Amino acid sequence: MIQARPIFDRLSALADPTRSRLLLLLDRHELTVGELCAALQLPQSTVSRHLKTLADEGWVLARAEGTSRRYAMPRTALDPSARGLWQLVRDQVGATPSARQDLLRAERLLQERRTASQAFFSSTAGQWDRVRAELYGARTDLAPLAALLDPAWVVGDLGCGTGQTAAAVAPFVAQVVAVDESEAMLAAARERVGHHETVALRSGRLEALPIDDASLDVAVLSLVLHFVVDPAAVLREAARALRPGGCLLVVDMEPHEREDYRATMGHLWLGFSAEQLGAWLGGAGFAAPRIVPLAPDPQAKGPALFTARAIRLQ
Repeated sequence: MIQARPIFDRLSALADPTRSRLLLLLDRHELTVGELCAALQLPQSTVSRHLKTLADEGWVLARAEGTSRRYAMPRTALDPSARGLWQLVRDQVGATPSARQDLLRAERLLQERRTASQAFFSSTAGQWDRVRAELYGARTDLAPLAALLDPAWVVGDLGCGTGQTAAAVAPFVAQVVAVDESEAMLAAARERVGHHETVALRSGRLEALPIDDASLDVAVLSLVLHFVVDPAAVLREAARALRPGGCLLVVDMEPHEREDYRATMGHLWLGFSAEQLGAWLGGAGFAAPRIVPLAPDPQAKGPALFTARAIRLQ
């Protein structure tokens, strides 16, 4: 919990309407300075000055990602008096027209993040296998799967791409439900796994899976989370689709500084630390996460990878 501060310091930080508008956005989303400037329609100097005040008073935390920083309000880490004060201010400021417009602009910015990622998928679906192999190595999809081969399982391949994981798992389990938002990726997956009667291909977003509650024994997110706006929401949705005691397997990149991946491949996150992923998994209802770095492939050109295994709580 963030250390409690005198109530007058708290009131002073919230007294400025601009700072309250900033907090309204950061209470909902993790945003960069540039995104906050666009959402509030304010110059960078103004936003940066107010962010410093809020950070000094413990209202916001910054997280470094590559060469940029993302800001968020750590509401659950605030002391009870600060949470109560913020609830009062949020109810008042959140009802103003300017705050509503801020939130609408922020939502559009987040949609643009997703659009940039999907534009990459649509343009490279035909050569995605080559891109993945060059970046991460040919064993990326197979190496983590040894623990999944139970013939009674129903496996969810979430963000299935061209169907590499689904194809590798299908012969060994009862069913694979493969989901992707990109129609181009699903078409490529259909070419690869269409002959497998146990594979069901479905179009849908990872934040709203077309899968019934508690219907999966295993859910796999392989090199997917760095493409989504809100990884925590995707993990919560995976938990919903898993049966109690079901297993989640995540494969993704360790933190890195390759900023060019944002422009060339639509990456929204530059990898994930074990602490960050562990906190998201706990918040999504998973227990006992085991996060292990994967041995690098000598032919791989991309960042180091990790695998994370966690169990959905009862």
